[in-house]
Amino acid sequence: MGRSMSTSDDPFDADRALVRSGCACGRHRSTAEHVRAERTLRCEPVADLSEQKRYEGIVASAVMRAVFPQDVARRVLLKSVGAATALAALSQFFPLKTATEAFADAGPPEKKDLKVGFIPITCATPIIMAAPLGFYARQGLNVEVVKTAGWAVIRDKTINKEYDAAHMLAPMPIAISLGLGANAIPFTVPAIENINGQGITLAIKHKDKRDPKDWKGMKFAIPFDYSMHNYLLRYYLAEHGLDPDTDVQLRSVPPPEMVANLRADNIDGFLAPDNICQRAIYDGVGFLHILSKEIWDGHPCCSFAASREFITTAPNSFAALTRAIVDATGFAAKAENRKQIAEAIAPANYINAPVTVLEQVLTGTYADGLGGVKTDPKRVDFDPFPWQSFAVWMLTQMKRWGQIKGDVDYHAVAEQVYLATDTKKVMVEMGLAPPTSSYKSFSVMGKTFDPAKPDDYLASFKIRKSS
Repeated sequence: MGRSMSTSDDPFDADRALVRSGCACGRHRSTAEHVRAERTLRCEPVADLSEQKRYEGIVASAVMRAVFPQDVARRVLLKSVGAATALAALSQFFPLKTATEAFADAGPPEKKDLKVGFIPITCATPIIMAAPLGFYARQGLNVEVVKTAGWAVIRDKTINKEYDAAHMLAPMPIAISLGLGANAIPFTVPAIENINGQGITLAIKHKDKRDPKDWKGMKFAIPFDYSMHNYLLRYYLAEHGLDPDTDVQLRSVPPPEMVANLRADNIDGFLAPDNICQRAIYDGVGFLHILSKEIWDGHPCCSFAASREFITTAPNSFAALTRAIVDATGFAAKAENRKQIAEAIAPANYINAPVTVLEQVLTGTYADGLGGVKTDPKRVDFDPFPWQSFAVWMLTQMKRWGQIKGDVDYHAVAEQVYLATDTKKVMVEMGLAPPTSSYKSFSVMGKTFDPAKPDDYLASFKIRKSS
């Protein structure tokens, strides 16, 4: 089965299906190929690159995708005439220079000095690394990323405009927009921070309790009520016949405090971000029961979020922030960059964790806490596209567990909060290839979710909160 074009593929690469390595930027097979790419406006090192040259590459890349959307036609052309000739031919009938100037002159950020809040977990990787690795500066922004104690604090500081934007759990902007747990304020998700990247960790004393049916009466921590962690743990427990509201205790605990609570025997386990799981293993107090991707492979975890008011009052700043995050996410998606990223986000002002813990999470080669070493390069992954079907699924679970009362217009809410259309536009402008649709089906523990039939999906669950 052929690999679909990802958002970080190079449309000027006639052999894009081959594994690429060896290039300083991560997009070419060798330094020589990287140099040739520079000459065809594709991938000059940004540190040495003017904004004009950067935008030339973006526009040329976007036009190439638009003119030759089919892989076969594009690859035949590139193999026949080469990238430079193809670019020259495009220039004959499309005003690349004019388009470049228009894109580059989209307007300076209304506000260059911004604060973005984050929780110190690997789910925030693109938001955090964009500061030390220069992705914000590249967009003309001076962004202070601010480490924050917990999700309620993130929510409140963003609502109070102490933060211009924030790292939020993927369901949080939906909850804020609907007025769940706070006053209703329109919030948006222009980009998903990470997919997968969580796990269920149990205290070492429970290493013989691998069957969830044996977990009755146990205490589990989740980061926040409006979190994928909460919904995935509840889903997992219910699929094993346990009612998460009566058979176990669920407690909201800020992620940085989870390992200490496990060590102190205040909880029996948690479903948490992978670096918290790995830290419990590193400290010898827990073991990894399963990765969250074993519940739903490809699930969203955290998001980059901003208020509608910020988008309206500072649209250029918002667009620049979104470009920086999408760019950083594409960089994080490449396996060859993960060790560099681990070093960049490890310091105390960021995640404050041993580099080896972060490397185990980001590279996917990790100790499981039971004496084994496992390898899964997709343990955590990064794809910025805010699928609106993700939001619809979250809404079904909010309703399933009594967080939403009464009827809900699933698709209207999803489309107001998850800005797939806006993100597609930004991605195309950046020379990336967004999906053609904003909805997709997926499987959670072997059960297919059809975003067109959310009420049928909700009605199919035997264990749910009675309305």
